[in-house]
Amino acid sequence: MVERLQRAIGPRTRIVGLTWVHSCSGVRLPMRRLTQVVADANRNRDEHARILVVLDAVHGFGNQEETLAQLGCDFAAAGTHKWIFAPRGTGIIWAPAKNWGLLRPTIPTFYSPEPFSAWEEQQPPKPPTQAAWVSPGGFKAYEHQWAMAEAFEFHHAIGRKRIAERIASLNSQCKEGLAGIPKVKVLTPRDPMVSAGIICFQVEGQTTGETVQRLLGHKVIASSSPYKMSYPRLAPSLVNDEDQVEAALRAVRASA
Repeated sequence: MVERLQRAIGPRTRIVGLTWVHSCSGVRLPMRRLTQVVADANRNRDEHARILVVLDAVHGFGNQEETLAQLGCDFAAAGTHKWIFAPRGTGIIWAPAKNWGLLRPTIPTFYSPEPFSAWEEQQPPKPPTQAAWVSPGGFKAYEHQWAMAEAFEFHHAIGRKRIAERIASLNSQCKEGLAGIPKVKVLTPRDPMVSAGIICFQVEGQTTGETVQRLLGHKVIASSSPYKMSYPRLAPSLVNDEDQVEAALRAVRASA
């Protein structure tokens, strides 16, 4: 992965878009090594030519020990209804403070008086852009915002390290179990260094939809990756335990 990124970066490269954990395969990228490649490429570039790293963090945010600030990216976006367990439809955009000035807000927001006042005066807001300026305009679903705060507090109380270790343990148990079932092929790497909380697999002779429906018949909720090449997925998380992982494995064994 590192070598491919090194080869792909050229003089015209301005943005490198990366996905922390791929929902189609469960593969987790070695983010620090990849962002270091970009940092090395930026070393001899002027500020206006600097390459930005934009990260889709949705399936790593909430199940990994690293913070977004430790990954070396310039902007990161993540839904928080997946691994944080905030309400569906909630999410975050993160950036170092210095990077907000690179953006131009397009919608007057109620989160800050400056852009709204500028809109009323039909003038652009005075730079530099602040983080609050890029939030969408209008009133928010306050119940969702309050619930988000509770969800983050819940994770903070447990600690990122404990959460990451727990999810890695449950997923390793699940991958090892799936690998031992005849007619089942595990597509996600077993190595926790390049995997996270999603496990993609195949059952010989079954379509993805058939596998998901058969597991639902055993009261196991699986999902399918929403791509042209779609696979059944299991994702043990904080709301699961070892017995439930074993129950899911029994259901896969029975449906296979």
